[in-house]
Amino acid sequence: MEVILIRHGEPRYDEVQLRGYAGMGFELGKLTDNGMMQAAKRAADPILKDATLIISSPYTRALQTAAIISRLTQIPLVVENDVHEWMPDTKFQFDYRVEDASEEYWRLKGQNTPARKYRWETYDALKERVRKAILKHKDHEKVIVVCHGIVMSTLTHFDDIIEHCGIRVVTL
Repeated sequence: MEVILIRHGEPRYDEVQLRGYAGMGFELGKLTDNGMMQAAKRAADPILKDATLIISSPYTRALQTAAIISRLTQIPLVVENDVHEWMPDTKFQFDYRVEDASEEYWRLKGQNTPARKYRWETYDALKERVRKAILKHKDHEKVIVVCHGIVMSTLTHFDDIIEHCGIRVVTL
């Protein structure tokens, strides 16, 4: 199966910050005007030709990006919960700073080692979760997956830096 991975467009978090949303509430951030333009531009990319399904993360920034691409390409869209963002706290308690968990994740290269202090999702767990979610749709020869940079990196390489609406192509 050919998988076209697309990172969501440029997000904005001003509204969620203004409302004081924390933890998972932060994931309700939507796209900037520029992010919407990035998605529209990506929809015109010839690499998307012949894709028969768009799979999206449920998080607002990815889902909004996928909706724009779906509307402009007329490719059907489904939401797969398990292509969501990396989890900085697998218990969703958020009783520590997400920034600290993220720093530790990158420092330890996503591996569960004795030096680990926080409850973040490991690289291997994230990779397995994402692969299973995408492979549910293996009856399609070519799919588009709109998700998050760190999610995409589990299918490319650990430290892959992906720009907003950036694209990577993999085979599963």
